[in-house]
Amino acid sequence: MIIRFYLLREIGKPFVLILSVLVALFASFNVTSFLAEAVNGLLPRSAIVELTALKALISLEVLIPASLYVAVLMSFSKLHDDSEFAAMSALGITSAAIMRHVLVLASGLALIVGGISLFVRPWAYQRLHVLSASAGTLLDVDSMESGSFYVVQNGTRVIFLSHRDKRGSPARNVFIKATYPDHTQIISAQLAYALQPAAAGDDENVSLNDVHIYQLGSTKDQADQVLQAEQMTVDPNSHDDDVPPYSALTASSMHLAGSSESEDVAELQWRLSTSVSTVLLGMLGVPLSRTRPRERKIRNFITAFLIYAGYYLVCTSARTLVQHGALPRVPGIWWVPALLGLILVVALREPGQKRGIFAAP
Repeated sequence: MIIRFYLLREIGKPFVLILSVLVALFASFNVTSFLAEAVNGLLPRSAIVELTALKALISLEVLIPASLYVAVLMSFSKLHDDSEFAAMSALGITSAAIMRHVLVLASGLALIVGGISLFVRPWAYQRLHVLSASAGTLLDVDSMESGSFYVVQNGTRVIFLSHRDKRGSPARNVFIKATYPDHTQIISAQLAYALQPAAAGDDENVSLNDVHIYQLGSTKDQADQVLQAEQMTVDPNSHDDDVPPYSALTASSMHLAGSSESEDVAELQWRLSTSVSTVLLGMLGVPLSRTRPRERKIRNFITAFLIYAGYYLVCTSARTLVQHGALPRVPGIWWVPALLGLILVVALREPGQKRGIFAAP
């Protein structure tokens, strides 16, 4: 028990640090992207925190296995350098016992990763889609700049401001194109400015002056119309409540298990494979941590990185092939974890490794 807790502590410290850094980097990348959209008026600032949190939550199914992989590699390399494994061997602790402790840790984290993939992932994607769709219909009018085309609501609305002195000031020579099921509406106005909402939570309407409206029918039976008004008020956030399209990302795991669609099969196999990846990567870090005499440790880290990068690249490619029906559902993507398992077996059977962790070089 003492050795087990000691190993868990030695692996746990770098694991927490690495995972924290990776999550922070991933969140920072997403915040930068969301801030750019918020600055341009395409995304409410209030949605940035939740969108970033959801993205980070989804990423844990990949970042946890990666962090465990690197943590085992780093901690065991240090234990080899400090001859602590040699001391453990003198105390009668076998290599099998060490591997068993790592397996217990990797299995525990695999359960967490499995829960994230099977249950949290679809919920987070569902919430992400709802929030993104809602945010995509809410323009921050005062933040819009002149000289840029704003394409929103899945391309059904285009807004262009020809001239504006500064943010929040009235805009001149405004162009708005709105596409509806039965017609297309084009609005040209000489002046536009935002109106303060009557109550908190209400949409921010826009007042247009010297307006020309062109309504173009979608069929030959519909006559085109041209209207003119001195002033009119429009809601740039108005939209039709369409039913969102189906996505395997947001479907429950139970639904995917009963589906025979290629997209659903690929998504379910990916969710199930993350737990397997966690165990295999955690175990693979053990043989890769051992270096031969006068061998630089950097070679081990380069090898470990190439294996990890290649594994996830091939795994995501296999998922895409299954999703599009270019790869049979059996074995589907499972041949990729099987290949990683084969690499683990080969690494454990290398000279010096097959004799155990404590074997003398």
